[in-house]
Amino acid sequence: MSDTPAAERTTRAPLPEGTLPVGAGLLIAGLASFAFFKVGQVALGKELFKPLMTLWFVAFTLVPGFFIPVEQELGRALAHRRALGQGGRPVVVRVLTLAGGLGGLLVVAVLASSVWLTEHMFEGHAIITLALLVTIVAYAIAHVARGISSGSARFPAYGLILGADSAIRIAACLVLWLAGVDTVGPYALTVALSPLAAVLIVAARRELTTQDGPPVLLAHVTPNLGWLLVGSMMSAALVNAGPLGVDVLASASDAARVTAFGNGVILARIPLFMFQAIQAALLPRLAKLAAEGDMAEFRAGFRRLMIVVASVAVLGTLGAYAIGPQVLEVMYDGGLDRRTLGLLAMSSGLFMLAQAVAQAVIALHGHKFVAISWLTGASLFVLVTAFVSDDLYLRVELGLVISCAATFVAFLVSLRARISAGAVPDAEALIDGVFDNPVEG
Repeated sequence: MSDTPAAERTTRAPLPEGTLPVGAGLLIAGLASFAFFKVGQVALGKELFKPLMTLWFVAFTLVPGFFIPVEQELGRALAHRRALGQGGRPVVVRVLTLAGGLGGLLVVAVLASSVWLTEHMFEGHAIITLALLVTIVAYAIAHVARGISSGSARFPAYGLILGADSAIRIAACLVLWLAGVDTVGPYALTVALSPLAAVLIVAARRELTTQDGPPVLLAHVTPNLGWLLVGSMMSAALVNAGPLGVDVLASASDAARVTAFGNGVILARIPLFMFQAIQAALLPRLAKLAAEGDMAEFRAGFRRLMIVVASVAVLGTLGAYAIGPQVLEVMYDGGLDRRTLGLLAMSSGLFMLAQAVAQAVIALHGHKFVAISWLTGASLFVLVTAFVSDDLYLRVELGLVISCAATFVAFLVSLRARISAGAVPDAEALIDGVFDNPVEG
């Protein structure tokens, strides 16, 4: 029994217009990130907010890295079953088992390193380590719910999960602040529990229901999982490497500087959040061309997309250099100069360009190339940061710029190699790239 009527299956676009709600959800998530950092620092101060900021970047490195591939493969498998008129419940059951296994591995890893995390990353606050454990479980559930929504073409539900998660988090933080709460624990728990609240809202609307269908083996659900996991983990590590690198390299007395750098990273991501929000409106055309196998038009459409992305990246970098310090002063009481904000924005723009090219490589079935390119970038960040300078900020800034630039070049080389090999763009593979969004926080 199918999850949807036959008429809907025959008219379904490769990437439905319903992806616009996904863009809206991503935009809300981006705006809520700025609000969370602002409210948290007003309530706690920069030094006490530092472990909460670290939780933010650690969580949004681990969670997307492990669970976005699960979400992608679940969505792909459910969409395939819909096209065949088959129910998707057996697929969901299989993927829940997989998500539980990956989540269990992460929980064990965090528990094994809990003493180090508490003392060196979270400034002695064991409650934040507990919040990280809860966050892993909560987002594992949320990513499965998102996979059900995308695979069932319920894109408004997908956008609602994104938007409600962020809106509930900031609303809870505002309530805590107005109530005069000035300890980190309750704020950390809002990060951990908000995705569960978002999933409950969507579940109550019966947007996560699936129908019974033929049994399925896990191997049939996850043909690209290995490469997707490597690529997703490395891209999530790279996009969050800046604040985590500063945190690891900083001394115990540098808490305020670490928070200030995190503020700069969030500000520098404005173009990246914009890109994620608008790509849902730009990519349906590319998906249609991929489905038709029209390589010439696919290239032309991709070039237009890259022009948009490059323009946003350049404007973001120039804007951060020109007025970044003043904006940061208004939003978060400053703490960074033009050089730092300009280089952070440049690295964000290069990451955005790399992410856009990665989508085209995935559309050409280049999952292996995507994984290798992200791994190269993440490894290069570690090498550059270790040897390029002794200045706390500059070594991380240069590490980000050089590694993101190298990743972008690696993707361009991979794209040329896939085209030269005669690879044909595929709509289903392109959807994998569209929903490969490690920048959640």
